[in-house]
Amino acid sequence: MMLAQNGRAQKVSAIDLRQMNRVLEFTPEDMTVTVETGILLAQLQQELSRTGQWLPIDPAPPDGLSIHEVLARNVSGPRRFGYGTIREHLLGVKVVLADGRMIKSGGKVVKNVAGYDLAKLFIGARDSLGIMVEATFKLRPLPEAEAIVALETKITDLGTMLRAVLESDLVPVILDAHRAAGAGPDEVMVVLGLAGTRGEVDWQLNVARGLGFVTSTTLDYEAHFWKEGREVHRVSVLPSRLTETLALVGARPFVARAGNGVIYFRGEPLALEKPKIPWELMRRVKATYDPKHILPELTP
Repeated sequence: MMLAQNGRAQKVSAIDLRQMNRVLEFTPEDMTVTVETGILLAQLQQELSRTGQWLPIDPAPPDGLSIHEVLARNVSGPRRFGYGTIREHLLGVKVVLADGRMIKSGGKVVKNVAGYDLAKLFIGARDSLGIMVEATFKLRPLPEAEAIVALETKITDLGTMLRAVLESDLVPVILDAHRAAGAGPDEVMVVLGLAGTRGEVDWQLNVARGLGFVTSTTLDYEAHFWKEGREVHRVSVLPSRLTETLALVGARPFVARAGNGVIYFRGEPLALEKPKIPWELMRRVKATYDPKHILPELTP
């Protein structure tokens, strides 16, 4: 189909991979899995959990997101701080190009040095360069224990609190800040997620309590934020500029990956200086992979 559309220069208006939803190869002893990218993330996690493993990403909502969407949009969730994004866990990928050819990048083993690392070029490209149809990931063991604790503070004290966490002996997998709708403009909740063996988590909880994190909580704030229908704006800043940027967000509800500098909020967008993106280079890459512009465009 892609080859025919390339010959006619016909645009690809929609991509549906729901029927490509198989686990192709799962090797628990090697902690790797190869899947068709139409598989839902929640379905894959359930399959992996049977052997005590998981793909350490948690974008919302996992029930409705396919691996293809996670890769194409490079989405992530609260545990990004501890485990990184999908990019860090991808070993290899199979991609259908605009002319119908199938290419492979990477491999099926963790120690892989064959060829250029083209796989990461397609992550976050929103299908503008090619359509990822198979992917191989390295996995991690499910943690024996996990604890999530929170602390309410003022926006003016947020920077001090975050520095205290980062300069402590804690190794959090979640470091978020959020404000729910209806909360005061100066109110903010800091969320800390700790994972590992039971002993490691208990020890870290004691350290966290010393910093004021005494309230047990959940990730419900994340689910509630994304369930709302209003448009979400995304801003990425240096973690050192998080507090000043959140001050500009004002009374708007938000969820921030406080350890990474990524802020999601609702309401009017912020008048911030936009980061410099090499659009000319991206257009040249697009012209190389899709000269007839059949696949979706990646626009500013």
